[in-house]
Amino acid sequence: MSWAPLAAERGFSFADTYAVGLLFCAVAVFAAIGALSHQRERAFSAAIIYLALGIGAALAIGLLDLDWIDPIDDAEPIEHLSELAVIIALFGTGLKLDRPLDRRSWSGVGRLLLIAMPLTIAGVVVFGTQVLGLSLGAAVVLGAILTPTDPVLAGDIGVGPPGEENEHEPNFSVTGEAGLNDGLALPFLFLGLFMVDQGGSGWFGDWLAADVLYAIVVGVAIGGVVGFGLGGLAVRLRDRRLLAGAFDGWLAIPSVLAIYGLTEIAGAYGFVAAFVGGLAFRRYERTHEHNRAVHDGAEVVEKFGELAVILLLGSMLTLDGLGAPGVTGWLLVPALLLLIRPISVLIALLRSDLPAGERAFVGWFGVRGIGSLYYVAVAVGAGVLSAADARLIAWTAIACVIVSIVVHGVTAAPLSRRWLPPGALDE
Repeated sequence: MSWAPLAAERGFSFADTYAVGLLFCAVAVFAAIGALSHQRERAFSAAIIYLALGIGAALAIGLLDLDWIDPIDDAEPIEHLSELAVIIALFGTGLKLDRPLDRRSWSGVGRLLLIAMPLTIAGVVVFGTQVLGLSLGAAVVLGAILTPTDPVLAGDIGVGPPGEENEHEPNFSVTGEAGLNDGLALPFLFLGLFMVDQGGSGWFGDWLAADVLYAIVVGVAIGGVVGFGLGGLAVRLRDRRLLAGAFDGWLAIPSVLAIYGLTEIAGAYGFVAAFVGGLAFRRYERTHEHNRAVHDGAEVVEKFGELAVILLLGSMLTLDGLGAPGVTGWLLVPALLLLIRPISVLIALLRSDLPAGERAFVGWFGVRGIGSLYYVAVAVGAGVLSAADARLIAWTAIACVIVSIVVHGVTAAPLSRRWLPPGALDE
């Protein structure tokens, strides 16, 4: 009979990397709890703190010469981690929104999705082909990666939780857009990948039928039906005391996993279904106190998902990676944040009822974040991009995300006070 000794080495062993990692995680979680405890009192978002901690980890990893996760070589784990964080955020975002599901109430969100989103992609495509030297298909991939606005990071300037909604139009537009465009940009990502891989146009009909019409319609249908059904089931079980109220906060997790899993099995867009599922869950009995508890539980998981993904993002940064976009790639950052996104939104909101300041608010706060990291992982993992294009696209997108986290995180509080009506962000 063989056995392993409890002590693998003689004497003392210091600075075990696993133990150091545990200590770092403890510091990060404490920092997250402190940051979230005073979110509205700070002049910057908690995500900036997470990013700084991640960069600190990257420095330590470099000094210790550790083998660490790479955004190109390790796309699959990055995809799954960011995927979980996004779907929980999308479900929680859907739970927040209380407006009637009619054309007038959602006209601002519709303009952003149907006009601003394609214009943003087109702007990035022009920059990608004319400045970065990408092929048309690769530029479409980059445009799709950078067009989703982040539902987690947008929460700092979006609609409040159930029962405390501040559904002023700019807050609602930012929140609704972030809830839907993570899923609706996927057809454009697949379009770009088809262009790179297939060439020609013989695949276009299949893409339109399967990746646009079928995937979106079925995603909405499954999200709506299953979300509404789970909302009804949860309320009935709670009223019959078959579910303890203390566990309300956990219900969002199995609900969104069921909705997302069923939708992906059906070959449709789980991101769309997750958001619609949150909307439908809320609408079964929208004034029920149960909704606030479910949302709050989802938000806790969402915040720690945000912490994990942004820590990972920061820890992956290297000088070689940050240099990969080159000067032209880094020029896309101000072009996207200062020109492409704001101009696209201003065009989309022409002749709307929003005052000029509120249009500027929506145009500026197109926060890039976890959704873009997911798209990067999917694009790289597809294996159709050349190694050079994959590296350029991935690190250019990462550059846009880290700058967005910082500049939008710093400007959220002062610009909200300047551009929004009084009380728009009160909780």
